[in-house]
Amino acid sequence: MSNIVRNTYSVCPECLKKIPAVIVKKQNNYFLEKTCSEHGSFSAVVWRGGHIPMEEWGSYRPPENEKEMPDCPHACGLCSGHLQSTCCVLLEITGRCNLSCPFCFAESGFECDDPSVEELKTYFKHLVEKGNTFVHLSGGEPTVRDDLPDVVAAARDAGCENIQLNSNGIRLGRDRSYTKELADAGLSFVFMQFDGTEDAIYEKLRGKPLFAEKKSAIEACSQELLGVTLVPTVVPGVNDHNIGEIVKFGLDNSPAVRGIHFQPVSYFGRYPDPPADEDRITLPEVLYAIEEQTDARLKISDFLPSRCDHPGCGFHGDFVVLPEGLIKLTRKSSSADNSCCFSDNSAEHIKNRNFVSRRWKRIPSLTIKKDNPGNDFSDMDTFLERVKTHGFTITAMAFQDAYTLDIERLRRCSLHVYKDGKTIPFCSRYLTRC
Repeated sequence: MSNIVRNTYSVCPECLKKIPAVIVKKQNNYFLEKTCSEHGSFSAVVWRGGHIPMEEWGSYRPPENEKEMPDCPHACGLCSGHLQSTCCVLLEITGRCNLSCPFCFAESGFECDDPSVEELKTYFKHLVEKGNTFVHLSGGEPTVRDDLPDVVAAARDAGCENIQLNSNGIRLGRDRSYTKELADAGLSFVFMQFDGTEDAIYEKLRGKPLFAEKKSAIEACSQELLGVTLVPTVVPGVNDHNIGEIVKFGLDNSPAVRGIHFQPVSYFGRYPDPPADEDRITLPEVLYAIEEQTDARLKISDFLPSRCDHPGCGFHGDFVVLPEGLIKLTRKSSSADNSCCFSDNSAEHIKNRNFVSRRWKRIPSLTIKKDNPGNDFSDMDTFLERVKTHGFTITAMAFQDAYTLDIERLRRCSLHVYKDGKTIPFCSRYLTRC
């Protein structure tokens, strides 16, 4: 027996035409179902398991009395129907990469022309004029650019307050002088591809053993006080068994590692057959794995839906690492009514943006007061210093592909891509036909 949870719109995976869709509950699983008049019916699991019913995850409800959804995803850019401000804007600075990963939303290659530093200066200036000072440098693999330190400096000089690098980390670990140049140029922190603690995982997902390279990159960044957030792409049957070890590795390497950002696999590009439901892992499954594989050191109740996006897009948990364990700092509740990125509440989303940057940035360990030589964290000043130096966030983002795209979620996206003078919701930018 199935029940319709809500109506929405999606796209046909074959032609990308906007079509009506429904979220349907079948036992404890939720599916996005839709029918294209030309290409037939499609179904994909979007929420699985009875640990967290979708209806109880976050308080968001779709707007009422709307005759029709905006023309997403084809009206590229932030149209009047888009309901969120920009939290972080991603800028593609190269299409080249030094890996050939099968799971790559950017479909990167080895040969293409990169935008010049002068072109990028213009982009940075335009972004800052629009109030978008949290910039994510991406690609491709940005470190294939020898002039990346100049790009970072250009972003800093334009007024970008937080400059984040998306990287696989290979060059960062191999070329320490290059990593130092990036830090000196003003890089804020690194989002580093990190799929697990076993080389077999990297061989499957990235084509070669890379665990030693990842540890070297973290070491290099730590030397330059560049905070690192680990970014695992979670693929069923490949590394979902390793989620607990990833968490343990991150905590054991605090404060060099500032957090973990899980990304359940999405299917971009062309596939001979639609991905099967067993090829997907959903947010509640990731949360359950965190609890189960850490022996409840971290619990599902330690996490809340994202305050920046639709609750179906992600989760977040905020912690401080102490010598004897963890303390949860996550707020007790989360409501769509106080979402930090509502487009009519710019002060709140800037406040949240600054909070995120403080948690991800690395600062030197502060000197403990002479009258507290034993690091007694019951002392408030000492505890607050520890929060600054050893804060740790665990987050997730479930990106949407042509099979799972829910336009109601897309309208709440706060991660945007700057392309051809437009600011485009992330999942709209990388949407591809099957």
